[in-house]
Amino acid sequence: MPPKRRAEMVEETRAKLVRAARAAFAEKGYAAASMDDLTAEVGLTRGALYHNFGDKRGLLQAVVNQIDEEMAARAHAIGSQADSAWEGLLAEGAAYIEMALEPEVQRVVLLDGPAVLGDPSQWPSQNSCLRATIETVEALIAQGVVKPVDAEAASRLLNGAALNAALWIAASNDPRAVLARAVEAFRCLAAGLLVARD
Repeated sequence: MPPKRRAEMVEETRAKLVRAARAAFAEKGYAAASMDDLTAEVGLTRGALYHNFGDKRGLLQAVVNQIDEEMAARAHAIGSQADSAWEGLLAEGAAYIEMALEPEVQRVVLLDGPAVLGDPSQWPSQNSCLRATIETVEALIAQGVVKPVDAEAASRLLNGAALNAALWIAASNDPRAVLARAVEAFRCLAAGLLVARD
């Protein structure tokens, strides 16, 4: 068998570190996760971590990006099953909000992520979500379903509402009770964008 190419080895190392960090951050939280334990668990050195991610914060960024991208893909899959583009948009937002009930999402993305990495609206994964929402809103405006408002502004507000609802749920003492209230309010807010039908 030919030796692995350098790029494959680098990717394999990165994947091992992200996988181990994801489990450690979800179980123990960012602050309590030991980088020595994490690297030893996958048979690597701290040097490999620093070489690939710069530091512990860089590793958290990679883990958050991975989870957030998975969340967006899952929400999009749920939205694509809806009967209309409008209902799909609402279903995507509600699905994203509901994922705040998942322990890994709560701890890594919604609690530790903002505390360590700052404003989630500036994360690369959130920006790709925003682009997708803008495209959907532009299409709904063109179809006469949504009022002719600025598509980026509407999309930022919709995404911001879903993100803040998820943050609220994650920080709540009773996430399940908050979920129903958050999804109902999200749908009501979004409905203000609809063109009035006689």
